[in-house]
Amino acid sequence: MSNKDSVTLIDNSTGKEIELPILHPTEGPATIDVRTLYRQLGYFTYDPGFMSTASCRSAITYMDGEKGILRYRGYPIEELAENSTFLETCYLLLNGELPNRDEAEEFNNLITHHTMLHEAFKRFYSGFRRDAHPMAIMVGVVGALSAFFQDESDVHDKQSRRIAAHRLIAKMPTIAAWSYRYAHGLPFMYPQNHLDYPSNFLHMMFAVPTEEYKPDPIMVKALDLLLILHADHEQNASTSTVRLTGSSEANPFAAVAAGIASLWGPAHGGANEAVIRMLMEIIESGKGIQHFIDRAKDKNDRFRLMGFGHRVYKNYDPRAKIIRKVCHDLLENLGDDNPYKQLFDLSVQLEEIALKDEYFISRNLYPNVDFYSGIILLAMGIPLNMFTVIFALARTVGWITHWDEMMDDPESRIGRPRQLYSGKLERKYINIENR
Repeated sequence: MSNKDSVTLIDNSTGKEIELPILHPTEGPATIDVRTLYRQLGYFTYDPGFMSTASCRSAITYMDGEKGILRYRGYPIEELAENSTFLETCYLLLNGELPNRDEAEEFNNLITHHTMLHEAFKRFYSGFRRDAHPMAIMVGVVGALSAFFQDESDVHDKQSRRIAAHRLIAKMPTIAAWSYRYAHGLPFMYPQNHLDYPSNFLHMMFAVPTEEYKPDPIMVKALDLLLILHADHEQNASTSTVRLTGSSEANPFAAVAAGIASLWGPAHGGANEAVIRMLMEIIESGKGIQHFIDRAKDKNDRFRLMGFGHRVYKNYDPRAKIIRKVCHDLLENLGDDNPYKQLFDLSVQLEEIALKDEYFISRNLYPNVDFYSGIILLAMGIPLNMFTVIFALARTVGWITHWDEMMDDPESRIGRPRQLYSGKLERKYINIENR
């Protein structure tokens, strides 16, 4: 008989019964522990995409897709977006608690003074073609960091891991901005220690040596908010990739480079770019919005409304509500004649129609964080092929926090998923003359 903390599994082919423990999280659905299933019954579980499988314990981020909840270390994303900064959020994710004033100042100074790259990286960049995708450069450069910081090779040393985390968070804006500068034939701009994190990135992106550059405070605030909203999102594809890579005890730079490669995929990190392309297609077509709404409903038409729906959220993405207001405020600051107002107005109309349409409501197709973020990035002057780079810049802290948590977990094992084999049965080798 099963007790309240276990379930009984009965193998009808043999009549054998086994008890599987039920694990209770602090919040969220209970989880059946199947680790002994193969040993006791000889069975694997089959779960493509791991939609019903918890691959790890984690105390970092909590999501409830049905209720539209996202919390970092217990703090609602809405409160962090309203009151926090990206670096304070980084401290929270890494350390589990918000910093006091002294801790915040020490952390900010630590990150600020690790932003420079080794001069040899200038030659590393020159090895890429000018038209190389910025994400390709990011994968290569971040992976190459392991050749410059070999002292962080001891992944079992807590202090070494912490130094590596600080270096990654600090250097990622420089790596990202330099990938843009190289592609456009612009001189590399060094980080400035008197600037805050988002201002420094905008400076390295858009300043020139011949003129003084002062980042727009509204754009700085908007970028900081975008970084907070994208800092972590539980066990998504790229975070799981970092964990799986790190489970082999690969160094943290290699693990994060693997995460960047996963994020590069259009099904993961390219959604906001797809939204912009969709909005541009609608505008350039000269056809009404309803035409594209009807196409989205047609199962025989490949057109889809990008930026609606989410793999986990079955409610309104809590980040989308926050980002919509920021997008509006940023465009208001730019004036009515800015070239992005038409994109924003169109996105608002699409959202209003979709939220009233039973087709979209019944399928839980609510706007997600990508629906408005692309417009914000365009308004900052960031080109489409840099959108995913900004995502990687924000998500670095989440990746390295999950990696660090995994390295401290005594239950962690090298990742080794099983499979449901569907190939040929054993057969004899035939010499080439007889084939």
